[in-house]
Amino acid sequence: MIVRKHMGRASPILLLLLAFGFFFATYNLLTMIIHNKASNLGSWVVDGVKRSGDLNSKFHVALTATDAPYSQWQCRIMYYWYKKVKDMPGSDMGKFTRILHSGSPDKLMEEIPTFVVDPLPEGLDRGYVVLNRPWAFVQWLEKATIEEEYILMAEPDHIFVKPLPNLAHGIKPAGFPFFYIKPADHEKVIRKFYPKESGPVTDIDPIGNSPVIIKKSLLEEIAPTWVNISLRMKDDPETDKAFGWVLEMYAYAVASALHGVRHTLHKDFMLQPPWDLEVGKTIIIHYTYGCDYNLKGELTYGKKGEWRFDKRSYLAGPPPRNLSLPPPGVPESVVRLVKLVNEATANIPGWDTLTSDRDQK
Repeated sequence: MIVRKHMGRASPILLLLLAFGFFFATYNLLTMIIHNKASNLGSWVVDGVKRSGDLNSKFHVALTATDAPYSQWQCRIMYYWYKKVKDMPGSDMGKFTRILHSGSPDKLMEEIPTFVVDPLPEGLDRGYVVLNRPWAFVQWLEKATIEEEYILMAEPDHIFVKPLPNLAHGIKPAGFPFFYIKPADHEKVIRKFYPKESGPVTDIDPIGNSPVIIKKSLLEEIAPTWVNISLRMKDDPETDKAFGWVLEMYAYAVASALHGVRHTLHKDFMLQPPWDLEVGKTIIIHYTYGCDYNLKGELTYGKKGEWRFDKRSYLAGPPPRNLSLPPPGVPESVVRLVKLVNEATANIPGWDTLTSDRDQK
């Protein structure tokens, strides 16, 4: 009887303890599930930039190039900085491929991971070599083994200032807004390729294909359309005149819109000296414009400066090592660009000697 009495008194306490334990375990389990789901599907911030939270957030870095010396030296600098920042904290950068659309191997095959594809049939690009870019991506996507679920479309004249997180979110790619891509200002021309039934012109993002981080499966859908739109635009005199050297960029923007794809725009994705003055949180420096200054540090754009850095000054071969730094007063972005170029050229073996195979023939 004594035993039964004590058992009767203990049972409510035991039940209470069991209930509390069950609640605690369940709470912890739910917390883990919610936290794990948020980690895998949500987003977080690195250096002020919102990152993707996809389970496989790694992206493959891909840039199209030719075997011309002008393209080669830029690719070497770009690849140097990719390797430098790839494994730093905050990076989602995966493997790297130079998509060489000259049709045959060149001397950089052992230095830079390269996939050779064919150029467009002779004469089809009408001297506009960039028209080979979408065709190169179509071939690479069809033939190459790409482990990552995302792709960064980059260019030879890009320099990574810091590690790049995956800015894309699932089926929504990440892009950079170019101030000179204005679809609404060219509605008459745009409507030849993006009819009214497709939607308003404002559905076309103010972007080019680069820099863009995009899901591989999406790019596989867009790329063939991008090729067709590019060729049609180049074949139309009015469009060719209106878009000029950025025609292929408009073609990508239109092709994406035709597939119902909108991009999240990131101003800190890239900067373009000399117009962008501070590096700040920017991830990529794009040195497409010439930087000309007088010795007072004043911009003389359109007129050759007493100090200058312009990639087009080095069409036949690479710039020399240890370029002179800009004079006092020149924006930080330009100073940083020259320092980054100098570091790369100082550390790349055979910098002054490498030339294109075709130049040896």
